[in-house]
Amino acid sequence: MQLHASQVTVMLPVRNLARARAFYERALALPAGEEQPDGKVVYHCGGTEIALFPRPEGTKAEHTALSFRVNDIRAAIGELQARGVVFSEYDLPGFKTVEHVCVLGSEKAAWFTDPEGNILCLHEEIPLPSA
Repeated sequence: MQLHASQVTVMLPVRNLARARAFYERALALPAGEEQPDGKVVYHCGGTEIALFPRPEGTKAEHTALSFRVNDIRAAIGELQARGVVFSEYDLPGFKTVEHVCVLGSEKAAWFTDPEGNILCLHEEIPLPSA
């Protein structure tokens, strides 16, 4: 078995599938999800799948459930804000956002939540300095 070559699916619980689909398809502009016989909806994103599955009680995660790697985080933030996405701000010791963005070593990141409370992220890798 070679897991490194396997398709990865991120499973996200949702209380309200219609509301979640509206967010993923409108605000995030993902192509329409594929409805599965078991009730979940699957989105294909850059070789990965995001599966929204109905769960009446939801799940409250305290961590980032998924992160989209982007080439230009500022442009991506602007596009998502134009479609109604609200970004989180943090001001903690060693962890502070400035205009929605936090620099974390080798990457910049910005967080937002979907209507179901799942924490999502954009991240942009910072090029390593040439030697």
